Amino acid sequence: MRQFSQLLDGLVYTRSRNGKLDLIANYMASAPDPDRGWALAALTGNLDIKAVKASAIGEMIRARTDPVLFEMSRDYVGDLAETVALLWPKREDQPAEIDDGSLTLSAIVDRLHGVSRAAAPATLAQMMDHLDASGRFALLKLATGGLRVGISARLAKTGFAQAFNLDVDDVEECWHALTPPYAALFDWAEGRSGRPDPAGTPFFRPFMLAHPLEADSVDLADYAAEWKWDGIRVQIVGTGRETRLYSRAGDDITGSFPEIAEAFTAHAVLDGELLVRGEFQGGEAASFNALQQRLGRKAVTAKMMSDYPAFVRLYDILLHADEDLRALPWEQRRPRLEALVPALDPDRFDLSALIEATDFETLADIRAGARDAAIEGVMLKRRDSPYVAGRKAALWYKWKRDPLTADCVMMYAQRGHGKRSSFYSDYTFGCWTPDGELLPVGKAYSGFTDEELKWLDRFVRTNTVNRFGPVREVEKSLVLEVAFDSIHDSKRHKSGLAMRFPRIARIRRDKPASEADTVEGLKRLVS
Repeated sequence: MRQFSQLLDGLVYTRSRNGKLDLIANYMASAPDPDRGWALAALTGNLDIKAVKASAIGEMIRARTDPVLFEMSRDYVGDLAETVALLWPKREDQPAEIDDGSLTLSAIVDRLHGVSRAAAPATLAQMMDHLDASGRFALLKLATGGLRVGISARLAKTGFAQAFNLDVDDVEECWHALTPPYAALFDWAEGRSGRPDPAGTPFFRPFMLAHPLEADSVDLADYAAEWKWDGIRVQIVGTGRETRLYSRAGDDITGSFPEIAEAFTAHAVLDGELLVRGEFQGGEAASFNALQQRLGRKAVTAKMMSDYPAFVRLYDILLHADEDLRALPWEQRRPRLEALVPALDPDRFDLSALIEATDFETLADIRAGARDAAIEGVMLKRRDSPYVAGRKAALWYKWKRDPLTADCVMMYAQRGHGKRSSFYSDYTFGCWTPDGELLPVGKAYSGFTDEELKWLDRFVRTNTVNRFGPVREVEKSLVLEVAFDSIHDSKRHKSGLAMRFPRIARIRRDKPASEADTVEGLKRLVS
């Protein structure tokens, strides 16, 4: 467990991507089996321990220490696991640490998998009594599944691949044929067997991604243009017998959108954008805000599917039957996709249309006029480009529409997570109503530099007027210029609005709060 806790500590405090990769690679190359397999499962979000709930951890620490002290400490630290790990008082009759094999990572996972929900707190407490603060932090993060150490599943797989000089895309292609603790994966990595073969299963293939367009123009003789739709990118994998739906990160989201999987009976792998049909748009795509009602749900009701009917707007075709089409140029794959679409359920699948433009200047004018709720920008695809994993220079470009901006007033602040757990870095902001009331219109936690974060944190601490648990209400005096991709009607918020991808563009210390924007003004920007 010590080696795993050191890995987590290193990932929390290491800022560079390469530094994080080195930490993961070194761990994967040196840790014993099956510990490293369970660690990989935890880092990629594939370790599910159902018996331990965050509420039980709170009850455990309240039984061991002063509840008021715990609440004050949690408010200051901002993270439940870190607070409990630091505050946990060991029983005096227990040794500081033990090393008899009962607290290896694999032994801990086995115990937690086998314990009932009722017995989980006592089991967890017993183990915590034998660990230091770093070990307790790692144990609690492991048990609750919320590592929050600043890495994605893809980065964890990349670190694994780096440890054994493998191609991460080769790892991705066999990933969904594997189960933790990944013995077959490590056998392949260390040369004891061939690569695990996922043939016959609906497995994930890495997506082709785009670079932001930075050039002033491209030649439309070489590039095709189509809309960049504002949903989530998905891959539909059908074997003819079974269909799975994957997100861009390779997460299986079939359970969240079962109607899509049920409607797809082809033997093919397609790339597209998952969207929800709009109620008042003739069945066209609704805003991302509508899609959010479906995201993250492991199971959905019939009413949810009826209220927010999902469909996929198709971009590309990777495989058809047993033929791998990825090496073909886009201009040959596109007709294959167009030929397949008429055979699919029209309620669940349609084709992303190409944009007809004679030159780049005409395309720029078309893009500038696009404020459809579901359009995020334009995609430019080189006509001779194969479908290759990751971002390859000069093949695909994304040309997002320019962001909207509004001057808003900071209303509330909350501590961040991980390396930001000591800073107030999550800000809720609002705009004015005609009668002088501030209503929240969004929340942002990005867009500012480290120096600006320190300044904002000091502002929150010195201008707090009220506290609501971990949330601080601040004096309504600081204006933040907020950039956002689009704004939509929302019944969930008092202002009636929801921003898409809000981020802090500037701190307007020069502007009085009374001159910030109004809710009515924002409503005129609704797509």
